[in-house]
Amino acid sequence: MTKTADFLIIGGGIAGLSAGARLARHGKVVLLEAEDAVGYHSSGRSVTFSHFGIGGGTVRALTAYSRAFFQDPPDGFDTLAAVRPALFIADQAMLSALDELERITRAHAEAVERLDEAGAAHYCPALRWAPDAVVAAFVHREGLKLDPHALLQGFARAIRASGGEVVNGARVVSIGPRWRVRTASGDTYEAPILVNAAGAWADRVAEMAGVRPLGLTPLRRTIIVFDPPAEMDVHEWPFVKTAVDYMYMMPDSGRLLASPVDENPDDPCDAQPDELDMAVAAHRVSEFTTMEVRRITHRWAGLRTFAADRVPVAGYAPDAEGFFWLAGQGGYGLQTAPAMAEIAEALVLGAPWPETITATGVTPEQIRPERLPPFSTM
Repeated sequence: MTKTADFLIIGGGIAGLSAGARLARHGKVVLLEAEDAVGYHSSGRSVTFSHFGIGGGTVRALTAYSRAFFQDPPDGFDTLAAVRPALFIADQAMLSALDELERITRAHAEAVERLDEAGAAHYCPALRWAPDAVVAAFVHREGLKLDPHALLQGFARAIRASGGEVVNGARVVSIGPRWRVRTASGDTYEAPILVNAAGAWADRVAEMAGVRPLGLTPLRRTIIVFDPPAEMDVHEWPFVKTAVDYMYMMPDSGRLLASPVDENPDDPCDAQPDELDMAVAAHRVSEFTTMEVRRITHRWAGLRTFAADRVPVAGYAPDAEGFFWLAGQGGYGLQTAPAMAEIAEALVLGAPWPETITATGVTPEQIRPERLPPFSTM
């Protein structure tokens, strides 16, 4: 028997779940997740710190807008965020980038302060302040450490509370006309609107449905976890990031995690860390701090999938009625999820562009798929 819905969503990461929670207010949502748990891939492997050190102007506006949701979540959600400082550092070559990032952060947030060596050491005493290492820094004292599990499960509960379904272990194997979807277990689902929120697999889902792909690029990101020196209590340390995408580091249950901010093209897969990338992460920690990574206690990798302009995509495919793109959220999916869910809700329903989103300076033209090749060149 074919199960029917008003909105059928493929992908149980943050994009699909957050949009599904909004759409569930307007009709029955069925969300299909290939793995046995939601958020198994990118969403569950994110460092999940909301800050203004990634993305362009559109992403930063969506990040700023989403903060209110995290700090005061609606009923049905557990605590989603803790206020933690974000410390941005630079060597000589990164000084102009640090200045620009400080300007941008001040435009979106308060509690931003330029720091000298002593001020930076107050937040992170292991920084190596030297002519060939850290020479400048600023702090945003109100960064947000997000709880990805609470966020994912809160949206899943919202879908179910409205009569929708979140189906795990539902790997899609075919997509037919009128958006009739069959899974590997032989179940079939049908809906007039199909939301493609499949992350790194989004282009493959489009091809399965006979829809022109967007040329999305999955990029692998590596994380290592290591023990700090025995004399250092790192629990209250900030999120630390270089002004350019070179290294970041933050506390993790008494240990430290770090990344070389790598972006290695990969196929859609269960991403695994590469030995060289782990070694690079360890080396970059030693470049900017007094610490040596003597033993990696844990490691993982995740895929961050981008459109060509690195702005998230939401909108109906120009070449397929009822096929809705919700993809390319890259490394900002969690920190922009509330904003992107409101955008997706409006665009799916054909409702007016939200005035609250207009106030951020973000327009439909920045988000919809028509801006991207191949459609922008048709």
